[in-house]
Amino acid sequence: MVSIRYYPLMLKSPVALLDLVDRLASLMRAEFRRVGAEAGLMPVHMQALMFLDQVNRFSNTPQALAEYLGLTKGTISQSLLLLDRRGLIERYQDEVDKRVVRLRLSSLGEAFLGQANPTELWQVASRDVSANRVRYSVSVLRAILYEVQAQREGPPFGVCHTCVYCQRKSQRIYHCILFGERLSGPETRKICREQTPKSGHLSAGE
Repeated sequence: MVSIRYYPLMLKSPVALLDLVDRLASLMRAEFRRVGAEAGLMPVHMQALMFLDQVNRFSNTPQALAEYLGLTKGTISQSLLLLDRRGLIERYQDEVDKRVVRLRLSSLGEAFLGQANPTELWQVASRDVSANRVRYSVSVLRAILYEVQAQREGPPFGVCHTCVYCQRKSQRIYHCILFGERLSGPETRKICREQTPKSGHLSAGE
């Protein structure tokens, strides 16, 4: 990619947004590397742990993780082996289809992720950004992400409650009509591989 950081006249170009996203992604990967270094973890390991912390029970498979990170199954398999040996994740069989292996953070993994706090740098850097600006920025980036994923024919991995399949039954009870499962309020704030956005709900943060 050709950098445009030194061309202020092009600041209105969507490519300028891509340049910033790319730069921020590089800096955050470096931060993940720094945070995980003491535990002997690479950025991909930190990203895998963060994914499992955010994903719902319908999307916590090795295949979904590979799709979310845009990596090969082989790379993900090796990463999961290391995390498993360290006791940071747990594997278990799907209750319906025993052939499906699902993943979750172990208690040790949850404690490690909470202590490591890999997103602290980002949180500190963005602390003075207003909620409205965050909401708008998320909406813009989410819309672009959906379009890129549609062109690549990849799963959207959106937040559950912004999905057409998520129905609210009461103040605390929701229902997923795709899987035919009851959902709690906290579950609707998780990431789902099968999320299909409602009209007007392109924001991951809504």
